[in-house]
Order: sequence, then structure tokens, then C-alpha cells
Amino acid sequence: MPFLTTLQLAQAIPDGALLAVPADYGGVAMAVTLDLIRRNARDLSLAAAPVSGLQADLLIGAGAVRQLQAAAVSLGEYGFAQRFTAALKAGRLTMQDATCPALHAGLQAAEKGVPFLPLRGILGSDLLKLRPDWKVIQNPLAEMPDPIVVVPAIHPDVALFHAPLADRHGNVWIGLRRELATMAHAARRTLVSVEAVFDGNLLDDPLRAPGTLPHPYVEAVALASKGAWPLAFADHYPADHDALTRYAEASRSDEGFQAVLQEWLHG
Repeated sequence: MPFLTTLQLAQAIPDGALLAVPADYGGVAMAVTLDLIRRNARDLSLAAAPVSGLQADLLIGAGAVRQLQAAAVSLGEYGFAQRFTAALKAGRLTMQDATCPALHAGLQAAEKGVPFLPLRGILGSDLLKLRPDWKVIQNPLAEMPDPIVVVPAIHPDVALFHAPLADRHGNVWIGLRRELATMAHAARRTLVSVEAVFDGNLLDDPLRAPGTLPHPYVEAVALASKGAWPLAFADHYPADHDALTRYAEASRSDEGFQAVLQEWLHG
């Protein structure tokens, strides 16, 4: 499999796509995200696995997102995701509130090829009033009344994430981040940026094979050193504290957000 550029990955994500993305700690393809903004992406729907932060805030602030399904959107220790909040208040963004288990269940249902998966923890929650697509049914295996919530499958058009390694066969090493495998299994297409190229076949390496996503699940890979910057990436590099602090402060206004965004796009 030939390696693409991050811009080519961004160009492979069509406007209007349902895009599955991981949490800030899970391997966010930030270099591809900036290229999505450079190519003026529009009308994306994001499905977070299960929360999002800087990636969602950037895309929302740039006008690329119309709908979001997530358990939370936050910059963590750096504060609120201000462009997300502003878009919600202005009515520019449709929010589908969810919980972490529900989002995982929706992706796992798509992964397994079933229309839904059942959950109990949502029973009695106000979320059921906000999510008419989550149905309460009677447990068909119980003889007594036993309500249970069923969460419909989430079928992303594209799963996008950043990983440590890929080989030239298209196998991608994700290590312990099993939610990335779930995203890839659930999505129609999977695009990955990686820190480095593995010399050999990852599936032949007894230490890395268990944490490897096989190439049939991966459509394309781009090599992007520090491709998660300014976020931390596993044990490869820490978060850029100064960059994230400045973003959190500047993004309180649209003007400040645009100033930082332009620096990142052209820097």
C-alpha cells in the first residue's frame, strides 16, 4: 500500500460524511484535521468514540460540522470547548447527547452487523426524552416485566485516527487502543495517519500482531510525524502546553479563534 499525504486523506473525506473520531487521548489525526479545514470541508457529522475535544472544537469553529454525537466535548484541563459552546448557542450545530457506553454500543452494533445493542444504564435517564432513536423494549428473554434500552448501530462513513506505526502492507499498529479497532470495523472506510513506518509485516511480529489492525480494514495511510500535535500522543510526545493554553484563551472569541487557526494552518 503506498503512503498518501495528510491532504490526500482529507480530500478522501467527502462533505456531508459521518466521521468517527477518537477522544483526545486516543490518537487524534490533527494534521489531517487541519487539512480538512484547509480544503474547506462542510456539513460533516461527527461521532465521537466516545468524547471529543480540540478536534471537534476546531472543526466546529471552522464551520465544517453540522451535527455532533458525543458524550462530552471539552478541552479537559484547558477548559471549555468555546467554539462548540458558541455554535450550540447560535443554533449552528445539532447536538445528539449520548453517554460513553451508548456510543460504544452503537459502534459495536455496526461492528457486529446487528441493528442495535441493548443497555440498562440509560433507563430512567432524561436522555431518553432527547433521543427518540433509543427505544425502550421488553426483554424478550424475560418472563417478568424487564425493560431495556436498545441503541441503534452507528455506521460511520469514515473512521479517522492517528496511530504509532503502519507497514507497507497497510497493517496499522494501534496497541491498547481497542476502540480504534471498533471504529474501523464499524466504518465503511478507515483513514489513518501514523508516526512512522514499520520495516516488515506487523502481523508477523509476535509482540505487535495482537495490537495490529489488519489491512483489509484500512483504506489509506499517511505518514505524519507529530501528526497529533498539539495533543499528546501516547509515549511519543507530550501535549504542547503553551499551544493549548493559548488556544483555550484565544478561542473564547471568534476573532481569537481565527487568529490561532490561521497560525496553525500556515505555520
